[in-house]
Amino acid sequence: MSAEQTSNSSSSRKETTRSTGGFLASESDDRFFQSLFEFIELEKRFLQSPENGPDELRYIIYRSVFNKVIAQATDYKRLLLTIKAEYDDIIQELKRRDDEVRGAQQTVAASMSCSKSLITCKRRADQLRDRISELQRETSRLQEELQRQKSSKDQSTWTPGLTVSESEDPEALDRHLQHLQVQRAALLDRKSHCVSLEVKAQLDAKLQTAESHRDQLSTESHRLKVLCRRLWFVCDCLSSWEGGEGEGQVPLEELMGSTLENIRQNRVTDDDTELFEEEQPTGADEAELLTDHLDRFIELFDLAQYEKAALLAATSPGGVLRNLHTMTMFEAVQAPPGSVPPPLLFFQALLMTVPDGVELSASLSVVGVVLALQRGASQLVVHAVTQNKISFTEHLGDILTEHAQNNPGVADLCLALATIIYEACGLDRKTALSMCKRGLICSAAEFMKHHNKLTAEDCLWVLCRSPSLSLLQLLTKHRGRGRAAILSVGGTCSTLLVDHQQWDLAFQLLDGFVSQGQGVLQDVILEDSDSSVEVWILIASLCSELKRADLSQDILSVLLDQGGTRVLSPDLEGAGLMEHVFL
Repeated sequence: MSAEQTSNSSSSRKETTRSTGGFLASESDDRFFQSLFEFIELEKRFLQSPENGPDELRYIIYRSVFNKVIAQATDYKRLLLTIKAEYDDIIQELKRRDDEVRGAQQTVAASMSCSKSLITCKRRADQLRDRISELQRETSRLQEELQRQKSSKDQSTWTPGLTVSESEDPEALDRHLQHLQVQRAALLDRKSHCVSLEVKAQLDAKLQTAESHRDQLSTESHRLKVLCRRLWFVCDCLSSWEGGEGEGQVPLEELMGSTLENIRQNRVTDDDTELFEEEQPTGADEAELLTDHLDRFIELFDLAQYEKAALLAATSPGGVLRNLHTMTMFEAVQAPPGSVPPPLLFFQALLMTVPDGVELSASLSVVGVVLALQRGASQLVVHAVTQNKISFTEHLGDILTEHAQNNPGVADLCLALATIIYEACGLDRKTALSMCKRGLICSAAEFMKHHNKLTAEDCLWVLCRSPSLSLLQLLTKHRGRGRAAILSVGGTCSTLLVDHQQWDLAFQLLDGFVSQGQGVLQDVILEDSDSSVEVWILIASLCSELKRADLSQDILSVLLDQGGTRVLSPDLEGAGLMEHVFL
């Protein structure tokens, strides 16, 4: 079949009917062709063959039909077979040509793709060659610059610490010369105060010998002082015995025996921390001792022996170096990495050498505690506070409280120390606040109950700065018959509801009363002797304004159920009615 014959099935059917009228005119042949046409249409629909254009499926259908025609024909079978064979050959040739065209197209596409890749590679190669050329030029320039610098005649005039351009600038050279001259003068001045290593070794040996001799003399002095004290004690006893008269005077042997027994039992003090009055330096001796002490301190300080200098300053005669000026000196220097900072060394020395019963000044205490906290030496602060080595002030307690807020890791420790300081200073409300911040709610409530100096305003101050439902319940709880609560429920709630940050706390307290039943809220209102009806009406109004109409309704219901108003008393039996009209 040709392409024109397969393009339209309906026209082919009509043409076939007309062309077969001459040689197949029987009724059976008509039915045969009719069945063929129906078969063609059915197969087209089933295989979804397109109506127009060449299609492999349509060719298969018509070839099958043509085979049926050949099988039906008798006289023209050979001719039809020849036609069919020729037709198949033509179809195969067309397919072969189509395959060749498709293969040629693929070859052309592949060649075009290779051509594009080749073009891309060539372009990239050109770019790399350009880059190599550029790098070669840069390398040549750098080599020339290096060679020029090596061969420069002015190279020997370059000055260490200056750039090439500054080495050629006279003004820069003058400035650098002046700087070097200042450094030289400083080094020469320092050299004049120095000695050789051999001399230093000799001086160190002499110093060690002198320190050893000093220790021996100190030990001997201590022994002699103890002996002198004991002899004075015996002398006082003998003087008392000689001055005594009468029959009741004990014999001398018995007196000496009891005196020696007291000495053996250490009833006579061996404390030698203080000099005898006649041994204390005065006048020129005192000035010489002080001068030597100061010179020794300056020497140790200049040699960066800060630990020895700190201890020497802490034990200075008359405490002349136990002040903020000395602390400032230690703060102005830095110790080697990994060592204790000099100001902290001075604070440690002050705490170790301060006598019992004596406290550091308030200003020195504050500076020392701040230094210790900044460097994490909290145990040093604990020792200073618990052993009463520093002056307790409100400012010092505030510093510990602020440090606790900024450092949660040591918050409880700092708050405990702040509590000790506040309590020693008589700051009761800050003491209670510190206890609340530590979570000691019950202890804080008991503290406020047993300190009559704390007013209701002080308790509210603590409550507002450390809001806690537990604390509020403890403060508003009655302490027994005849003993009112620390805070009245009405007055506290009215105060908290006015403060927008404390609404929730007041609502929690009132909701707790309501949740226990209507009778509980009624008892609370009737027992609140410090709050008038007007206060509770105000509370109901505030609850309504704050969108808690349920609480407002509960409070008004309790008030209206009384049939008037009552004088709210801590004793329900003693509650008296008073005339009042709700407007």
